[in-house]
Amino acid sequence: MSDRERNTAAGRIEQRGTDHVPVIERHGTARSLFTVWAASNVTYLYFVLGGLLVLFGLDAWQAIAVVVAGNLFFAGVGFLAVSGPTAGVPSEVITRAFYGVRGNRVLNFTAGWAIGVLYEAINLAVGATVGFALLRWFAPEAPAWLQAVIVVVLAVVTFTISVYGHATIVRVSGWVSWVLLAGIGVLAVFVVAGADFGYQPPAGRLEGAELWAVAAAGFAIIASAPLSWQVGADYSRYLPEDTSPVQVAGWTALGGFLPAVVIGSLGVLAGTVVDMSDPATAMAGIVPAWYYPIFLLVVVVGSIANNALTAYSTGLALLAAGVRWRRSVTVVFDAIVAVGITLFALFVVDFLDALSGLLELSIVVLAPAMAIYAVDIVLRRNRYDGARLEDERPGGANWFSGGWNPAGVIALVGGATVTALFASTTFYTGPLGLALGGADLSPLVGMALGGGLYAALAAPGLRGSAIRAEGAGDAA
Repeated sequence: MSDRERNTAAGRIEQRGTDHVPVIERHGTARSLFTVWAASNVTYLYFVLGGLLVLFGLDAWQAIAVVVAGNLFFAGVGFLAVSGPTAGVPSEVITRAFYGVRGNRVLNFTAGWAIGVLYEAINLAVGATVGFALLRWFAPEAPAWLQAVIVVVLAVVTFTISVYGHATIVRVSGWVSWVLLAGIGVLAVFVVAGADFGYQPPAGRLEGAELWAVAAAGFAIIASAPLSWQVGADYSRYLPEDTSPVQVAGWTALGGFLPAVVIGSLGVLAGTVVDMSDPATAMAGIVPAWYYPIFLLVVVVGSIANNALTAYSTGLALLAAGVRWRRSVTVVFDAIVAVGITLFALFVVDFLDALSGLLELSIVVLAPAMAIYAVDIVLRRNRYDGARLEDERPGGANWFSGGWNPAGVIALVGGATVTALFASTTFYTGPLGLALGGADLSPLVGMALGGGLYAALAAPGLRGSAIRAEGAGDAA
């Protein structure tokens, strides 16, 4: 069997890790990215977050506006994905060009792997909780310990897909996305039919500074989801090098944005008629009895699809962080860690709220990181040399100063430090966030500071780092 068949055939374990994808293995079209991103974003989390905005005190239309605005960051996810076909390596390797080999290892271990595993644990916990509710629908006396079994079963299914890798993810996503979207479409009929479009908060309509503070806090929470998906090149790197960057960006962004907005808006509308503090149970009051178990099943399958992508990318992050394992082994390691965290959270001590708070705070790093990546693409005109990006040797193209690129590191650390002053999460509020009445401007501040600092520091010496020869590979 050829290398091309081993790496590009669904149902066979992908042998390639973070190494460069040669031209002979490039295949597919940008349109395939839509189902990859749609399947991973038909997730219950967005439904819960939409309902949370209503609990914050926003009316229906204000909350829907926040859902749309926060998910506009999927445009950034799409833009970052254009670097994949050009470079032929995953996002976790491309970032060596602007952080250096050592700086990139630190970033991938913290913002890439650690945050990704926390997302995996939360998704497993949500999937297991809803799966247990589904089990009790059919067997009301099912013992609580079966929830642990559900965690393990979900993990086995999810991480098996990730172990098989890119081609299998693309194939499975094509099947799953349309099934999940159909399930959400049916849900939408029932939610819209029962929604109160004129809903006003019981405590009265928010106005002025209080409204903007609540809306900004909600905006940051919604934006945290797309900001966490800075791995678009992981799924576009197998496309031919001449694939249209507009199509790569468009299909990636649309695949994430569309389900996130629809599901988040349905969560808002559901919140106008039921108590969304316990949405899984409350939904039984909106949908017919025959559809309730189908709704729960859609949630479970959605958590699997979301985690399959997350685990694939966190496995690549471990490789880019310097762990010398096979890609499939890194995914298995992820599974063990994520299952351990999930079981501890569900059965030993309830710290899922704390994990959620930490993920909210991750915007402090993720917002400037997305901007730095986007600015680098613009400054280089999306010219990346995948072979040079693989070079981790001291003195190589990505070594810079002792393995650290001062421009990227200063932009990220400086941007994150100042952004933290504006953050307003469930367990931490920065001094400038307090001064703004709790309004969380961290996504916008982080993007502006991180991108601006990097543009100022990197532009003068950019030509020396992992950039193609003049005139080669124009893609953007």
